[in-house]
Amino acid sequence: MVSPLLSDPLRIGGLELRNRLVATAHGSGVVSAGAARPGDDDYWRRCAAGGAAMVIAGGTVVGSDSGNRTGNITDASLPDALPGLHRRARAIAEGGAIPACQLVHLGRETLGAEIWEHPVAPSAVRSPREPVRARVLSDSDIDRVIADFVRSSRHAAEAGFAAVELHAAHGYLLAQFLSPATNTRADATTATERATILHRLHTEITQACPGLVVGVRISLDGAEEAGLDADGLCELLPLLDMFAYLDITAGVRTTYVRDMATTEPPLLPLLDRLRAATTRPLLVSQAFRSRAEIEGALAAGADLVGMARPFVADPEIAVKLLRGEDSTIRPCVSCNEDCRSFTPVLLCTVNPVLAPPGHSARPAQPLRFGRPRYRTGRVAVVGSGPAGLEAALRLAPASDVTLFDVQPRVGGQLRTAAQAPNRTGWSALLRYYQDNLDGVRKELGHRVSPADLADFDEIVVATGATESETARAVTTTSVLTDPRQIRPGNHVVVVDDGFGYWPALGAVEAALTRGAGRVTVLVPGPAIAAGVPAESRVQLLRRLAGRPVDFVVQAAQVEVHDDGPDTVVGYRNAFSGELRELACDRVVVAGERIATDWRPFPELLTQARVQVIGDALVPRRVSHAVAEGYAAAETILGSTRVPAQAG
Repeated sequence: MVSPLLSDPLRIGGLELRNRLVATAHGSGVVSAGAARPGDDDYWRRCAAGGAAMVIAGGTVVGSDSGNRTGNITDASLPDALPGLHRRARAIAEGGAIPACQLVHLGRETLGAEIWEHPVAPSAVRSPREPVRARVLSDSDIDRVIADFVRSSRHAAEAGFAAVELHAAHGYLLAQFLSPATNTRADATTATERATILHRLHTEITQACPGLVVGVRISLDGAEEAGLDADGLCELLPLLDMFAYLDITAGVRTTYVRDMATTEPPLLPLLDRLRAATTRPLLVSQAFRSRAEIEGALAAGADLVGMARPFVADPEIAVKLLRGEDSTIRPCVSCNEDCRSFTPVLLCTVNPVLAPPGHSARPAQPLRFGRPRYRTGRVAVVGSGPAGLEAALRLAPASDVTLFDVQPRVGGQLRTAAQAPNRTGWSALLRYYQDNLDGVRKELGHRVSPADLADFDEIVVATGATESETARAVTTTSVLTDPRQIRPGNHVVVVDDGFGYWPALGAVEAALTRGAGRVTVLVPGPAIAAGVPAESRVQLLRRLAGRPVDFVVQAAQVEVHDDGPDTVVGYRNAFSGELRELACDRVVVAGERIATDWRPFPELLTQARVQVIGDALVPRRVSHAVAEGYAAAETILGSTRVPAQAG
């Protein structure tokens, strides 16, 4: 069998797909009261115009008993949702892609959000993510659920969607029917019996909506709860031959959006078995980020490869892959920090132009001083962390840019963050910047002074921040960048700053990687890893399971002192007030990040405009740095070029 090329078309039912790349189900978040609002269609139009063959709009439930109280999930059963669905489908079609709508009922899962009604399930089996068991569906309840799917499919077809995809993955209701762990009904003792609901849905939807293509999504993993293992998945696939295509992914709720610690698509090693189990067109997804992975999947038997977050990071990823412009793809780093929060809508840490409706870019406000005189038209960017790199990247095609940094290599905190175990996804973003800074002069390994900047009209200060130090302890930055800080067998105490974010957690994993005999983590707050996304926290805790790690919560550091050959950490219990001491070999303290001193730069106000961005302004996340770098560049590019006055 000759594997298909990315650019090969594919026929699915009555649909002609222009290539083998699919934007799999996700949502824009521009939704209220269960209906997509104006601005939602702008997102889907950009996504489709970027070259995907099919765009699957997700986040679409089939009834009010599966939505949350905030109403930011589309409810396709509502007549009021039809105008928004129509705008969404038309936008995708206008972009040249096949518009598909994924339909889901959450069943016993609530997404951790308040719902108006009560959760339901095929059997009285409690989800590990919920405090109580859902109500068991009666036969008449199941008839009603099927009717909800049919009504929602009819609405999708009326709105202009060419296909619907039934969401029977990730441990949601249809997956709960398919799994022997969650479907213990008397008429569900075999895989064939458990798949009956999918057969009924396919029959009733195709009868109600002639010509509508119907696919189904199913997933691997989570067999101990509401998922399937490889054997169960391969047993199920031949039973689904009535569907136009099979979308196979991985994980259940809290594990299906895997972060950068997942370095290989989990389905790749299984594709030979999956291909042998079905004759239907096979769409595979989850953690595909590169050409090599995508082409490897096609060579192993996949017909289509799906991605969601990479399309969020760069909606043009498909056309860039098809043109061989891989180095220009703004990479998804799978940090899960913005795309999973929907505050207030779908955003992306690395994509500064993905913005709420009404904004041309993510809102950001550099601190600005002075006005440019435009004597030379030259721009200085001081600092090569993510803020400075984004500014230089945006300016490079149209401006004379020089990038300064005191370090001998670009990257700043991006380079440091990428050195933490299981956090190497940041290196992809750094590589993207390095590959696309053509024309930017670099002055590295030199601490810039105001005198160096005398001939520049615009100055962007992106000098970052430094981590504060504690006596007799080392910083998390030092642990990540200097392997000599931890020796095999050391007892290492890591003192969190109380915010449960990656600096302290990265230090914990670095210590374990370097052979620490024991790691004790002092957490001033009440929870472990409270500052990282839920999916990342699940992956982290699984990695730490069985390792020599102790977490002590509500433990505030008091002091660090020497006691003979040992280092002793004193900490106070936040409840009892009791002071305790812990002897160890090395103390690592997650210190406050302090903005570097940029006060000398405003001295240049008589000759240049100065903009302060990123951590130099206030230390925050990568998303703020990238957005402010972009905003600073846009200010420069949008300025009126007025010649400098003589004298």
